[in-house]
Amino acid sequence: MAATPAQHALPSWWRTQLHHLDDYVSSKSVPTESDIVIIGAGISGASVAYHILQQHRGPNPPKVTILEARQACSGATGRNGGHLKPDPYSFISQLAAEYGPELAEEVAEFERSHVDAISNLVKSEKIDCHLVVTKAIDVQLNAKECRKVKSSFDRLPGIGVKSAERVSFTDQSEAELRSRVKGAQGCFSYEAGHIWPYKLVLHILGRCVEQGVKLFTHTPAQNISSANDDSGQWIVDTPRGAIKTQHVVFASNAYTSAVLPMYSDKIVPVRGVCCRIVPARPVKRLTETYTLRWSWSEFDYLIPCEDGSVIVGGAWSKYYRNTGDWYNNVNDNEMIEPAKEYFDGYMQRNFHDWEESGAYVDQIWTGIMGYSTDSLPHIGQVPGKKGQFIIAGFTGHGMPQAWLSGKGVAAMVSKGIPFAESGIPKIFETTQARLEKDRNDILEVAGEVDKSSARL
Repeated sequence: MAATPAQHALPSWWRTQLHHLDDYVSSKSVPTESDIVIIGAGISGASVAYHILQQHRGPNPPKVTILEARQACSGATGRNGGHLKPDPYSFISQLAAEYGPELAEEVAEFERSHVDAISNLVKSEKIDCHLVVTKAIDVQLNAKECRKVKSSFDRLPGIGVKSAERVSFTDQSEAELRSRVKGAQGCFSYEAGHIWPYKLVLHILGRCVEQGVKLFTHTPAQNISSANDDSGQWIVDTPRGAIKTQHVVFASNAYTSAVLPMYSDKIVPVRGVCCRIVPARPVKRLTETYTLRWSWSEFDYLIPCEDGSVIVGGAWSKYYRNTGDWYNNVNDNEMIEPAKEYFDGYMQRNFHDWEESGAYVDQIWTGIMGYSTDSLPHIGQVPGKKGQFIIAGFTGHGMPQAWLSGKGVAAMVSKGIPFAESGIPKIFETTQARLEKDRNDILEVAGEVDKSSARL
């Protein structure tokens, strides 16, 4: 079944201060022709549109139309954990093992550059989106797992993955004091940021609309077909009419297969849980972002907000055994029941100084991520479909990858540059070979967790 967005999603904290473009429709019907049609109004779609305009500052910029099935930024970007967190060592060590240190280092540097790129964007565009650049602390709570991760980490500089040199490690003797997390066996620390993602994206969409981009919320792309008139153009069908276009950009992440069926078992909707926890009494504030990790695949993530609340996501350990709860599931309009009570008393359980805070769950929601079966995003020209481009499958890690990927896709679309010159990591390129590979990291990880749980 093709994955289309559910209606009436649970309200996410990020969508509590709605922008005037949230339900915006540029006109009653879509234009009959547009140079470029972008499907999806999250961070990827906004980035592609913004960078196309940046790259065409003269007269006659290309005509760009953005289609969004629900409200603007109502998918993964508007429902995530608020992290802007590059990975300099953890998944990077896996990439180094599979693809070699050079390609892994390329990914690490690309992710790191997002902190600077988004910081510069926020300054230059004067975006009020609560961006804070701080340190991330990855706390290991399992001694055996901590030794394993530290051993992989120690090997990285020696094989040429220099990004690991930006990471500091604190061992068990001081980890609890350093992180304020109870039972910390060790922790890794490095630069990261956190942000109000909805405010960032809506500001960018606002700039695009000011410069002539047509934005249609509540306007799903229903079908894409060839114009069949030797023009090499595509017809995008919507409930508001059909658009003839030279270029289609699929920035539709979890919902890609609904309009691009060839990705149906390569980018899979995966449902996650996030919440906002508010202290009832004054408490020593957290100033850094966190991952609390019990094993490679069982972890929670957390950011502090300016108002003293925290956004926490995770709870996967409570529901992963029932794949129907999360795998190929687009129901962000309902809660994952086994995870519902997981966050009650969360801060009191896990953090020193929060025991008397009276912290409670103020809001809890689900979100749909687009997980790629080989753990890498699919970016670039859709194989065998000239004029069609994809930027999707970020596997819950889009904030430090999507913005500059959008810049690269914009250049491929509007300037015709090849992927190799786009500035996007080589292993992110979507290819026929990747589409033909019989592999599913998503279910494999769930299976591995079950096996290791059985051994404990």
